[in-house]
Amino acid sequence: MDKKSEEFYERLKQELIDSTLWPSEYLFKFIVPTDQSRILQVEDAFNGMGAVIETTQSKKGTYTSVSVNVRMQSAQAVIDKYIELSSVEGIISL
Repeated sequence: MDKKSEEFYERLKQELIDSTLWPSEYLFKFIVPTDQSRILQVEDAFNGMGAVIETTQSKKGTYTSVSVNVRMQSAQAVIDKYIELSSVEGIISL
């Protein structure tokens, strides 16, 4: 992971610690190219966690927004999930 990413995740972790009482519900939002295998990669990452997942395709169908509402145990667990999903080709975390 590059230095810029490390700094971003550290800052996000601190914001999550300061603003949230853990464990807590957390809403992940991603945009992925519309490709069933990539969407499944995101969904599979939350398998067995009781997540509520909604997908919405863009008007042209090029991209799909994936919203995942799930109870997370800690700020670090949120960061770990973002890092895990950063390997999905073309994913954008919002």
